[in-house]
Amino acid sequence: MKTKADKKVNAGRVLVTGGAGYVGTALVQLLLEKGYKVNVLDTFWFWDSTDEFLKAINAENNPNIVLVKGDLRNKEDVTKSLEGVDSVIHLACVSNDPSADLDPKFTHSVNYDGCLNMIDLAKEKGVKRFIYASSSSVYGIKKEPNVTEELETEPITQYSKLKVEVEHYLMHRLDDNFKGVIIRPSTVSGYSPRLRLDLVVNILTNSAVNKGLIKVFGGDQFRPLIHIQDMIRLYEMLLRIPIDKIHKKTFNAGYGNLKVIEIANLVKEVVGDIPLEVLPTDDPRSYHVNSDKIKNELGFEPEHTIKDAVIDLKKAFDSGKVKNVDDDKCYNIKRMKKILAK
Repeated sequence: MKTKADKKVNAGRVLVTGGAGYVGTALVQLLLEKGYKVNVLDTFWFWDSTDEFLKAINAENNPNIVLVKGDLRNKEDVTKSLEGVDSVIHLACVSNDPSADLDPKFTHSVNYDGCLNMIDLAKEKGVKRFIYASSSSVYGIKKEPNVTEELETEPITQYSKLKVEVEHYLMHRLDDNFKGVIIRPSTVSGYSPRLRLDLVVNILTNSAVNKGLIKVFGGDQFRPLIHIQDMIRLYEMLLRIPIDKIHKKTFNAGYGNLKVIEIANLVKEVVGDIPLEVLPTDDPRSYHVNSDKIKNELGFEPEHTIKDAVIDLKKAFDSGKVKNVDDDKCYNIKRMKKILAK
């Protein structure tokens, strides 16, 4: 389905922070395929080398990509990554609640101080378009049947609280020369060359395919979801859409909302009739996020279902694209524990 922004515009050079992450890797690959010039700022903690990353996205000899192995907290790294950049897609952070909770001081230094570095230096260096990846978790636990952008944010975890603080700071810094938009993605699902197996759809599919069992904790919690291919398509679209159409706006981005038990049954539908065990949980998180605004104002609609994400993951497992499903590189909290231990 075409959107209102399908007309190609010249976005100049794009910086993707966290460009070697789960979403970032798939996004950088898409941007290069479309002919964009791309800078990547990343620690590359989830890769054995930058060469491994380039090989994974078929960019070993692509002159349009510049890698900066660095840290948001280091102003020299950030400045280097911004060389020649017109637009920033800011994805980098310590991602997900369990990883963020491992070391609150460290998380604050990356997810707040580091993000402010990026915003301030991007403005100073003349960046014209700043796209910030926040999270649908900023809403907390809502009683409303549909959570829209107009509702108050009520974050309940450090990860989501820092997302809100950075949102506020960015809005404060935006002006007529430094323009930007905030995106609140739903939980992303599906295959990426830098795979995460600690996200709900991916968790259940991995368990079903590789362990022959699905374990559901609770089951009635709603999860807002989006296929990774739709997520990266949206970020690319935001590089082309007239900036004044999105300046200082906030958009939810999701495909829909499913109960965890519904996701599990969807996985069974694809993988086969395997045992499903339902266990109690003390996790109160349940979100029912509404994404009508982005559809109505920008014409963006997801093209991939969550069932498609399960199918893509199963194909990746069956074909051997995923070498080791127990590799700590597929699990943020496992990898972060090793990083912090150093």
